[in-house]
Amino acid sequence: MAECCGISSEQQQLDKKQRQLLWTVLILNAIMFVVEFVAGWIAESSGLIADSLDMLADALVYSVSLYAVGKALRYKANAALLNGILQLSLASLVIIDVIKRYVVGSNPDADTMLSIATLALVVNIACFLLLYSSRNGDINIRASWICSRNDMLMNTGVIFSALLVGSQQQAWPDLLIALVIALFVAHSAVRIIGDARKVKRGELTDISSCCG
Repeated sequence: MAECCGISSEQQQLDKKQRQLLWTVLILNAIMFVVEFVAGWIAESSGLIADSLDMLADALVYSVSLYAVGKALRYKANAALLNGILQLSLASLVIIDVIKRYVVGSNPDADTMLSIATLALVVNIACFLLLYSSRNGDINIRASWICSRNDMLMNTGVIFSALLVGSQQQAWPDLLIALVIALFVAHSAVRIIGDARKVKRGELTDISSCCG
């Protein structure tokens, strides 16, 4: 029946496997977004809040990829456009938060930063390993794998900033890593919006810049 409709049983199995994989990494990133955001708010850490934004951005990317499995390109482009706008808005809020904390001052908890950022790194390593075997396959899975690879670098940056906050007893390392992450997410969002618009105009055949 599926083959009569132009969809082979093999393609159906592949789509099912992709959905299961994307659901797994989506749930992991969504949970870590909540954990990091709450911890960052309590610990007065812009770095953790920004890293939670990065987790949310990935969850949105995975949502778009999940939505796009087996769908026509125009649906993927519309979803990606909304994704990019949301990411850009959230990145702007983090940048505003960094400026506010720089002006009024903050006292980030280095121990909380270190423990939560390490947990986030473990989660992203798990996502990276889950996606690794499919990194050369469908473009949605490949883009998701690149996201996890980039996230590990971000997590490492937050860990390093936590060590600096603890040793220097100053907030600037936390603010600096938060600004870097927010700018990275904003840059990725702009590329997503640009590519989505190009796809809608027929200038591109896929959206591959989800993670900058």
